[in-house]
Amino acid sequence: MNTPLDTFFVLGSVLVALAHGESGQIHWCYNNASCNENVWVSKPLGFCNGTRQSPLNINTTSVKGNSSLIAFNFTGFSNNSTMTTIENSGHTVKVTFGDGLVKISGGGLPGTYDVQQFHLHWGNGSDVPGSEHTVDGKHYPMEIHIVTMKSEFKGNMTLAVTDSNGLAVLGFLIEKKNDSSLPQSWKILTSYLPNITNSGQKVNITQQFSLDDLLVGVDRTKYYRYLGSLTTPTCDEVVIWTVFKDPVKVSKNLIDLFSTSLYTSDPVLMTNIYRSTQKPNGRSITTQASASSPLMTEARLFLLPLVVLHVLLWETMMSM
Repeated sequence: MNTPLDTFFVLGSVLVALAHGESGQIHWCYNNASCNENVWVSKPLGFCNGTRQSPLNINTTSVKGNSSLIAFNFTGFSNNSTMTTIENSGHTVKVTFGDGLVKISGGGLPGTYDVQQFHLHWGNGSDVPGSEHTVDGKHYPMEIHIVTMKSEFKGNMTLAVTDSNGLAVLGFLIEKKNDSSLPQSWKILTSYLPNITNSGQKVNITQQFSLDDLLVGVDRTKYYRYLGSLTTPTCDEVVIWTVFKDPVKVSKNLIDLFSTSLYTSDPVLMTNIYRSTQKPNGRSITTQASASSPLMTEARLFLLPLVVLHVLLWETMMSM
């Protein structure tokens, strides 16, 4: 005989499965008033009206130092044959990876995480806002999200969203540069766009390039950290967010290709596909502790009286 508690857990499992099953089971969009981000909250879709939502504006004057934010270990990021497919999901461009080929650990994470996919967010060309996260209110024209999952879940999203730290997403802000068609890795990536112009189209990746190639020029030891959510429905609040301080610099002409080549399922051009920044609701954003960080300032204030006492004792002993 099932108890009410058993029924609750069964119902919860069904809802999670529906939310993360076929993409057509939850209809959402960015630019139509009937299904945009205002509707995600008002219906609501999943957890989109929660208190741990993403993205956030990173106010650098209030960021706190955190000594646990050590360097990451990046496994497989230099391997140029880990990406399997690229597709137009109807909401973004998504690139998937072979199982267990690319991993991250360290970086203050509670274990090892497997890279599942990366996708992008953009506006309507390289001269307008398109990133999801902002820094001191500044938008960038694009943002790339590398989505990773705790290795123990073996790619099972239904299990991952039951863990408050089940996912870790690496966010890289993208800045335009005036050179043409650089870096080469982004030229290769965008060369696939003509093959996935319509929603649902997917092709195999046959040209070789790596994540390291896409992230050239970024110091991956410097980053911001906070606890948040997925930025699309069902907005599960299970993400450890890492937003890197250095932007990826990509040629203007390559950024522009995304907003002029791809169509949603409506179909209309895929533009302004980013969520607005959310309320922090008391959450802290942290970064590496440094000489100028609040953490180090507090340490200095604590040690200063001890240093003064030591000097006074030394002078007293020398005068005896």
